[in-house]
Amino acid sequence: MVGKWPETIDESRRRLLGIVAVGLAATEFGSTGAASATPRATVPLGPHKSGASASFAPLKQIEAGVLNVGYAEAGPADGAPVILLHGWPYDIHSYVDVAPQLAGKGYRVIVPYLRGYGSTRFLSDETPRNGQQSVVAIDIIALMDALKIERAIVAGFDWGARTADIVAALWPERCKALVSVSGYLIGNQEAGRIPLPPKAELQWWYQYYFATDRGRAGYDKYRRDFAKLIWQIASPKWNFDDATFERSAAALDNPDHVAIVIHNYRWRLGLANGESKYDGLEKRLAAAPVIAVPTITLEGDANGAPHPDPNAYAAKFSGRYENRIITGGIGHNLPQEAPQAFAQAVIDVDRH
Repeated sequence: MVGKWPETIDESRRRLLGIVAVGLAATEFGSTGAASATPRATVPLGPHKSGASASFAPLKQIEAGVLNVGYAEAGPADGAPVILLHGWPYDIHSYVDVAPQLAGKGYRVIVPYLRGYGSTRFLSDETPRNGQQSVVAIDIIALMDALKIERAIVAGFDWGARTADIVAALWPERCKALVSVSGYLIGNQEAGRIPLPPKAELQWWYQYYFATDRGRAGYDKYRRDFAKLIWQIASPKWNFDDATFERSAAALDNPDHVAIVIHNYRWRLGLANGESKYDGLEKRLAAAPVIAVPTITLEGDANGAPHPDPNAYAAKFSGRYENRIITGGIGHNLPQEAPQAFAQAVIDVDRH
């Protein structure tokens, strides 16, 4: 296994010191050996404050697989492609401060709305509103095909990290490198059926709520209230303003959003079936395949959402590997709370 133990990086200090800490980390990125050292202590100074005034260029639409995908694009058309994937209940604006940094370095940055979000739509009313993990990854491969992107750096958090992990694991020839918040998130239904200790189960309260008809109706009725609560729990030190939240919450008005979210969480628990044509992919994912592409995993020091310990997944990455702990009160929505740290990870993982 390739790697070293978490590089602890203070996002605020990075802004003050011109990303010196990450530069030091990059010199060690090619090292090999199991992760083992103790994280370096830093002085937290607080998360990045991004206002709602930041924006993308006008969004684009393209038919890809079963979807018409809405996406933001930045940077030169002939730049090295980077695909940035958002999570739930977030949207493409998690990357509104990351994309221009990468574009400024010459990357072609693609930030798509996942199925069930924003301006992404199904081409057919007959297509199942399926949220199982492999299908979201297939959407990204289809998008790459539609955009004629052979290989890309793929990066994400939450649902986006899981999707990026799957692309890297099942289609390594399409994934040049990986940046994944909270590391290895590939799951399977059998694992989802195993009861957890009560404190761990409590963190997944919404998953069990979604398993009920009341939960589906409640999420549909109170999408914004629900999303804001998740934002607050998952990032307890992120003082986002109402305009920032509303800009992203609009993506949840997608007509297929509730169906996709509910199916995703019910599928994880084995309470909903996936499509049989993807059984082969899910069987491969259930074996927890090792990811061999160059990888940097990130974790915020104030992530209030359920997430694995870096020790638990380090061995799942067999190529060049590094884990970085981003300090300063950084929560679950790491690219929006610490955009410079996220962008630098993408740049560093691309270095040879």
